[in-house]
Amino acid sequence: MAKEFYTERDIEDMVQRGERSITIHDDVVLTDLAYEKARRLGVALIQQEENPPAAPIRPYVNDVKTKKPQARATRPAESSKLAMIRENVKAAVRRKFGGDIDESLLDRVIDRVAAELGLK
Repeated sequence: MAKEFYTERDIEDMVQRGERSITIHDDVVLTDLAYEKARRLGVALIQQEENPPAAPIRPYVNDVKTKKPQARATRPAESSKLAMIRENVKAAVRRKFGGDIDESLLDRVIDRVAAELGLK
């Protein structure tokens, strides 16, 4: 079956015709702008999952409650280097976004990048 795509303009046209809902399934795709327009205009998006159509599934963010941090052995030199990197990244993020940041999420991101770079 062919996929059905909705753009921002399609959503505007639907509202003008009086249609107020779209059933979302595997063969229906909304662009990011269409999704936002539907939310602003009050179009009900009937779907089985809570994620927006284009939202990536990130288990390291979405399943925080079920995952337990794994303890990893690090050498002392790596630990101090990682601590310095962590503080520099946090300072840069605070300068860019102010004090409204999720420290635990930022720590998880730094840990993940450090692990991928072999720093942890």
